[in-house]
Order: sequence, then structure tokens, then C-alpha cells
Amino acid sequence: MNAERLLAHYEKIADAPDAIARLRRFILDLAVRGKLVPQAPNDEPASELLKRIAKEKARLVKAGEIRTPKAIPALSETPFAIPSNWHWSQLAEIGVLSPRNEAPDAYEASFVPMPLIAAEYGVANQHEVRPWGEIKKGYTHFAEGDVGLAKITPCFENGKSAVFRNLMGGIGSGTTELHIVRPLFVNQDYILLFLKSPHFIETGIPKMTGTAGQKRVPTDYFAYSPFPLPPLAEQHRIVAKVHELMGLCDRLEATRLSREAVRDRLTAASLARLNAPDPEIFREDARFALDALPSLTTRPDQIKQLRQTVVNLAVRGRIVPQDPNDEPADLSPVNCDDGPEAIPSTWLYTRLVNLLAENTQNGYSRKPDEAHNGIPILRISAGTVRRDGVVAEEEHKLISGIDHRARLQYGLKSGDLLACRFNGNKAFVGRFTIFKDYLGLQPIYPDKLIRVRISPKLATPEFLRLASDTDLVRTEVEAACATTVGNWGISASNLKDVRFPLPPLAEQHRIVAKVDELMGLCDRLEASLTAAAATRRRLLDALLAEALVPIENRGMEAAE
Repeated sequence: MNAERLLAHYEKIADAPDAIARLRRFILDLAVRGKLVPQAPNDEPASELLKRIAKEKARLVKAGEIRTPKAIPALSETPFAIPSNWHWSQLAEIGVLSPRNEAPDAYEASFVPMPLIAAEYGVANQHEVRPWGEIKKGYTHFAEGDVGLAKITPCFENGKSAVFRNLMGGIGSGTTELHIVRPLFVNQDYILLFLKSPHFIETGIPKMTGTAGQKRVPTDYFAYSPFPLPPLAEQHRIVAKVHELMGLCDRLEATRLSREAVRDRLTAASLARLNAPDPEIFREDARFALDALPSLTTRPDQIKQLRQTVVNLAVRGRIVPQDPNDEPADLSPVNCDDGPEAIPSTWLYTRLVNLLAENTQNGYSRKPDEAHNGIPILRISAGTVRRDGVVAEEEHKLISGIDHRARLQYGLKSGDLLACRFNGNKAFVGRFTIFKDYLGLQPIYPDKLIRVRISPKLATPEFLRLASDTDLVRTEVEAACATTVGNWGISASNLKDVRFPLPPLAEQHRIVAKVDELMGLCDRLEASLTAAAATRRRLLDALLAEALVPIENRGMEAAE
């Protein structure tokens, strides 16, 4: 592998999704295909190795050390091409399956439950020391150097397998969810990297049997799958090269994590200074954040933080300047309250009930019947699935028997707010989404949603929707929530008692416009990250294809 070239280009592909994990899988894949190290013409061919293994098996059977093995079925097909001095074999042919141990009950041995077997290549198994008499029955036996494969989901899919080493007394037992092979004249670590290879795992997943959550790899798949057997000397070279390249992956991963940690700290510090600003240097902090965050932001979760920061600033009066000429909200002093933190002097706090154009209304309680001539009724998910706070009108079913009176009572107008009355996720309860009527369906809404109509003389629904997503409001909403049978809920009366920050109406419009503008910037930044990720992924594919071809083979290709 041309490690230097990979390192030289690594900065360009390091942020590709699962870059290091893909590199590790690719290394294992090439290892078992004979493409990781060059073949040596002087190596004893794998066919000769198989003869020695067969001779050793016969000796062990004659000595009574193992039982006569079952006949091994012929391979009907092989999955890929291998070098000419390799040979297709099977684990049942190159080792002893499901071996048993014999020892006195007081003998100290190793016990290995599933959590002590690693999924990662190169991570040794751990063990507990127990008397053999406690663990010899009802568990899987193995000995020093045996190779084990976790056969149950999701352990198999995750790559849990191990060469058992450093066992107390040289023997052990463990979870029953293991297949075991004791290799004969075959490098145990080569078998391990085969068991962890993408080919073996991906081919095995469809062959698993059993019910969901209890699926297992059949013994026949473990024992009789095509096994690419290199000459013994090449096995050792392959294992050494894989060890070297996995070390390189470790260093690349450490570099990536260090870089991400620096980015995260800088991003967090920038956002923290905006969310809890020093009034004297806030403008400088904001300018720095807006200039620096695009270069620091490389992941979607960071965009989410940026969006939330924009909203937090907006409902605290820090995203647009106040205008002393704005007409203040037309509320009497009796309808104003103290709030959780300071807001601009032209703002005030008031409870939601004081902003309503009419009383809140819980939705229609009968379940939809999908009648052919029914009218649309929103699903509960209509108020939760969209990130932008707009009611997802596509999320609806049909219901029959809705007369004109019911349509008036439970109908929606553009600008209505809907809040979840019950939801399994507390973060959705009491959270506003705004109905835009962009599909023109004139739907009604279900009883787990609350309709909120705002007086247009006092507030814009768009601003209140923003406010409902901030900690200023969420803290009070969640304090009023109660839980029953795994669901969180809030009553309409409690929701109406929640305090909202209220700017002058003109400033509300300016805030909403500015937030829309900044969210557009976030959308573009997110789109650029997606495009960059796709580019990095393509570059990674090309770079791995070149970098992992042995240098000797690359020279031959160039000569051709």
C-alpha cells in the first residue's frame, strides 16, 4: 500500500462519511483476495499446505484426540478470483470445529462472555478467571489460539470475532453464541481477518436463520463457506501488512478526532458567546461567528446548532436592532409579566392567553376511516416531521361523516398554530408549527393537537413559532408537562399560561424576515456540505483503489 500517497491526500477525504471505517473494511477485503501483498514464487503452494493439514487430522483421529470429522461437501462455486498459488478451502477442512476441553473441576480457566469479545480488528479478548467446574457445562469450549465467531444478531453483523489468547491455563469457555474453529497449520489471525471481512459478513447476513432479534449464522455457513487459503508464508505477510495498515488507520483516526475536537471547541465557544453575549463586544462576536462558522462547520449536527443559535438570538432581541419609533404592543400592564431574563426595553413578557384571537381548540377525536369520499384529517406527525416549523400537510388521512359545523369547529386557516398535546417525545409537546395551507386541502386536525389562533394586532404566528422553539419558552412548557403510559402531555389551559417574549409588531416582522434570511444561509451551507461529502466519498473510492493495490501490481498494470 502506498501509505505516503494516502497520507498526502488524506486531508481531502478525511471528512468523508465513515472514511476510516471504510478504509479498514477495504483493507480486510483486499487481504482475503490476495491483493494486499505480492505473491512469492518460492512459497509452498496452499495445495501442499492442505495435504499437511489432512495428514495431521488423520493423525489426531487415530490418536483419539478428535472425532472423525464429517465429510466436507465440494464447493459448487467460488465468489471471486484468487492468486494461482492459493486454494479455495473451508474452515471445516483447515481446522477442528467445536473442540472440547478436559480439565479437573478445580482447574482455573478463562470465561469469556459476549461483552468481552471485540468487534474491532486487533482488539484482544478479555476474560474472567473461574474454576473449570463452574464453566465446563452449558458453555462453548475453546483453547489458546482457537478462533471464535459471534453467530447471533447484531454481534455477527458488527464483526464480533476473536482469536482467544492469554487464557488462564490455556483453556476457556464462554457464551453459547459462538462458532469455534481450532486451526491446523493456518495462521489464526488470517482466519480472523477473513471472519471480519466485508465479504464474509455481507454474504452471511442473508443466510441467518431465526426470528427477528434472535437470528443466527448457521453452522454450515461457518464451516463450509468458501475460504481463500494462501500459502502459509503469505498468510504471515498478510497479517503483518494488515497490522501495519490498521496502525496507520489508528493514526489517521486520531488525527481526525483531534481536528474535530478543535473545530467543536471553536464552534461551541463562538455559539456560546452569541447565546450569552457581552453587550459591549456582541457585534464583534457576531461578526466573527458569521465569518468563521462556515469554515469550522463540517457536519450536519453543527448546522443544527447554528440554526438554534439564530432562533435563540432572534427571540432575545439580538438579531435585528430595535427601532425607538416602533409602536409597542397594545397590552395593558395587567397582562404583562416578569420573565426569566432581560429583554430589550421596548419588549415585554405576556402569557399566551393574552395574545389569542379566540380560545384554543383541541382537535377532532374520532379516528380516520380512509373513506373514499372523506375529507383530509391531519396525522399527529404533521406537527413534528418538518424541520422548518411548518405543518406537513402531506401527513394526512381521510375521514367520513364530517358535517359543515364540524368543519368550522376543527378547520384550519393559514397562519393557525398547532401544538402537540401528547407525544412520546417531550421535545415535541407544546411545540408550535404553523399551518400555511400550501396544498389547499382545507383539512381538519386530530385531538392530540391544539389549535392556537393569534390576534394579528398583537403578534405574528411566525414569531411565536420561533419563540416556542427556544429555551425561554420550552423551559416553562416542559415544566407544565405530565407523563402517562410513556407519553408526555400538556393541557391547553397550561399551554395558555406559558409566558412569551413580545417585541413590537413591526420588529416581529423584521425578526422573522431576518431569521428566514439566515436560515436560507444555513440551507446553502448544508447543501454545500452534502456536495462536499459526495466529492470526498468519490475521491476516497479512487484513492483507496489506487493506494491499496500492491506497488508491484501497479507497476505491472502500468507496463501493460
